[in-house]
Amino acid sequence: MSSKIGIDVGGTFTDFYYVGEGEAPRIHKTLSTPEDPSIAVVNGMAEIAASLDPPLSLHDFAASIDTIVHGTTVTTNATLTRRGAKSGLLTTEGLRDALEMRRGIREEQYNNHFTNVVPLVPRYLRKGIGGRLDRRGRQVEPLNLDDVKDAIDDFRAEGVEAVSICFMNSFANPDHERQAAEIVRQEMPGAYLTVSSDLLPTIRFYERISTTALNSYVGPILSRYIDRLQSSLAEVGFGGVLMIMQSNGGVMSPDVARNAAALTLLSGPAAGPGAGLGFVRAHGQDSCIVVDMGGTSFEAALVDGGPVMVNEGYIDRHRLALPMLGIHTIGAGGGSVGWIDEGGLLRMGPESAGADPGPASYSKGGVKPACTDANLVLGYLNPEFFAGGKMALDMDAARAAIKQAVADPLGLSVEAAAAGMYRVICNNMAQGVREITIKRGFDPREFPMVVAGGAGPIHSCLIADELGIPLQIVPRSSSILCAVGMLMSDLKHDFVRTFVSPMDAIDWPALTRLVDAMKAEGGDLLTSEGIKPKAQEFTVKFDCRYLKQYHEVSFEVSDADFTAANAAAITAAFHAEHNRLYGYSLDDIDAAVEIINVRVQALGRTDKPPLPEEKRAGADASGAIKGKRSVYVPEDNAFSDVPVYDGHMIVHGNRIDGPAMIEEATTAIFVSREYSCVCDRFGSFAIYRKGQESLVATALEEPRS
Repeated sequence: MSSKIGIDVGGTFTDFYYVGEGEAPRIHKTLSTPEDPSIAVVNGMAEIAASLDPPLSLHDFAASIDTIVHGTTVTTNATLTRRGAKSGLLTTEGLRDALEMRRGIREEQYNNHFTNVVPLVPRYLRKGIGGRLDRRGRQVEPLNLDDVKDAIDDFRAEGVEAVSICFMNSFANPDHERQAAEIVRQEMPGAYLTVSSDLLPTIRFYERISTTALNSYVGPILSRYIDRLQSSLAEVGFGGVLMIMQSNGGVMSPDVARNAAALTLLSGPAAGPGAGLGFVRAHGQDSCIVVDMGGTSFEAALVDGGPVMVNEGYIDRHRLALPMLGIHTIGAGGGSVGWIDEGGLLRMGPESAGADPGPASYSKGGVKPACTDANLVLGYLNPEFFAGGKMALDMDAARAAIKQAVADPLGLSVEAAAAGMYRVICNNMAQGVREITIKRGFDPREFPMVVAGGAGPIHSCLIADELGIPLQIVPRSSSILCAVGMLMSDLKHDFVRTFVSPMDAIDWPALTRLVDAMKAEGGDLLTSEGIKPKAQEFTVKFDCRYLKQYHEVSFEVSDADFTAANAAAITAAFHAEHNRLYGYSLDDIDAAVEIINVRVQALGRTDKPPLPEEKRAGADASGAIKGKRSVYVPEDNAFSDVPVYDGHMIVHGNRIDGPAMIEEATTAIFVSREYSCVCDRFGSFAIYRKGQESLVATALEEPRS
């Protein structure tokens, strides 16, 4: 097997999962470098090279790697911090305010202080262009080329570096957008250009214009980053394949990423759900909840046979209508800052101390109390063994920060304040899990929870207790789960076209031609990325709705030729999915159904490293005990001396009863009083409620290989 590295750049740490030929996988973390994330990438590779036996030079190590799969938060952070490119927008005359008017729906009806999100393109850089197409794509008024040229003159004068083009009804006929794009390419050859009919040729103008603007806003930032990354990797000797993680859980080439930068807006966390599915299969499961608590944020996603997809969402309240994994993100991480609001209530996040200066206990100049500081005071972290001993934590600094900002204002002891911070952030994360389960019609009690992130396993028992989740699985690679998932990902490309028609009046030959054309486009793209035809797969979905409904339901349809004979089966599939999502369908009254969009996903299968399995040993884990430490036990609301285990010495079959701490170089696991833990055949820690041993019976089987 070739050597591969999965690299996940986060706000606080950059994670690495290295699988060398003939070697056991290696887990590594290094502090992120927000000013230039590629620096942390090279730093981490150098550290891995030095840790090998025998050590390698960075150049020799980089030259030995065949594939790097990279997830990045560059575009996400640019959007969240409003540090994207200065952008201009060409749109149909009279519609330049659509980006600001949005859907005209007040997001928070009862918040009198609510203000609309500031558009990514200011009004003076949104230019109305004469010309009009009707809803079928027929020209009503020719494109005014002079308007386009005048707008470009203004863009040049204002120093615009990215241009978006989005005209009304261009999904039905892209001619006007292509004419305008050609002029932009001639007059502004260095500008980043996004054309809506290339990126998202679908109905609904606001969704299309918002997605197009987002792509241009982050495009130059991502392009420059990929250029720096490729240059840095080449300088140290890397000559293999670089792939970029995208929001739909697949990977893509750097060239595709440059042109469709918005596909990376959830790049990092998108790899986690696929990896989580691999670990729950040791327990005979094919569904799970995956949560990832890093240094800055907390992500939750649902896997139901496969990662749950959504066709649109928001990034910092800006609409993004591209297929992506249904990941819910909140500002709850190890760096989340504790503060008291104007009503005197304790809050955690969304502000984060990040990597620099970091929590107060990092001793890098941070003075605000973070979740990490609370965990240190509560005994969940060993101040001498943080990051495997590479970094010492300052207990006095953590206590002082909590005392000043939380304990004294609330009239509490430092310990009680830290416990409050811990409970509040756990409650925040439990609410995040509700967003991707209960609000989507799923019962969290029916799913095991895969826990990831360096800080996640400290909080998972309280989250599971809040939601009634019976089983938690903490992989050995928990702290870098997304980096692991990157090496398990396939190439994926999603295509969507609007095709509006009543189900009983579909032009089936035209629909077949459309699907075939989309498959051909996907196949050509996969082939250009080195995927052989036999490794290419295609999935077709329809977006349908009852006549006069506003929202569509997306569901998979058979890959067979589309004919009128299949209309009844397709309609029945729509009724069934509508009933699953909303608890009712209108099939009993034979309600009219119409198709709105056709979707094709092109999948390119890649070789994946196997998850290493362990031989089963006995249940006795006493040989892994390092000592005891005073730790806060939530069920008792008090501190107790609990055993501390060396997680690296725990092997398949070992059992631990809570309360207990399990420490590894990159994470710490808290097993609360009501729970027990066993090590499964993948080396994962399976945490279950005491007395429910049947939940882990499958995981204790001997390895199957």
